[in-house]
Amino acid sequence: MFSLFNMQQFISSFIVLFAVIDITGSIPIILRLKKNGKKVNAMKAAILAFLMFMIFFYVGEAFLKLFHLDISSFAIAGSLIIFIMAMEMILDIEIFKDQPNSPKDATFIPIVFPLVAGAGALTTLLSIRSQYEDINIILAILANVIIVYFAIRLAKNIEQKLGLGVIYMMQKFFGIILLAISVKLFITNITLLIAQIKG
Repeated sequence: MFSLFNMQQFISSFIVLFAVIDITGSIPIILRLKKNGKKVNAMKAAILAFLMFMIFFYVGEAFLKLFHLDISSFAIAGSLIIFIMAMEMILDIEIFKDQPNSPKDATFIPIVFPLVAGAGALTTLLSIRSQYEDINIILAILANVIIVYFAIRLAKNIEQKLGLGVIYMMQKFFGIILLAISVKLFITNITLLIAQIKG
């Protein structure tokens, strides 16, 4: 399995997932939750996020087959979701909002889902699986989960050192990258789908 490791694929997978997860853009949300008395456990969040990613990574394709869908079709749908998420990041449109009756422990909801392992990230997982080897994506997931752990654990320190202004600019930057990635995913997979239909 490790013989299929490719540094370029790993880096590409890492960047795509990092942009979709957007943990830096979630730091203000994490800080607000903590200030409101919510409990956020960094280790628990990292483990739950990793488990969600891995389950969907292996079961997601079987789930698609149940509905007679292929990876390319799902990747096209995923690229559209990623496009919308990119526009959300660039235009400051908030889709997921805190519910007034949410529990005290905010580790799983909303941190793990939908902020870290949300619909966009899970869709992206299957989208990039149509292009890269599994080992490279799994290592990219692990690397991102480690970053999620440290970002949650050190959220206050990151805010003090970088400032919300820098975090805001990073969110915009990764939003533009995500927009370009969504276009590439769409073109690549629509081409494959058209070729399959013609074939």
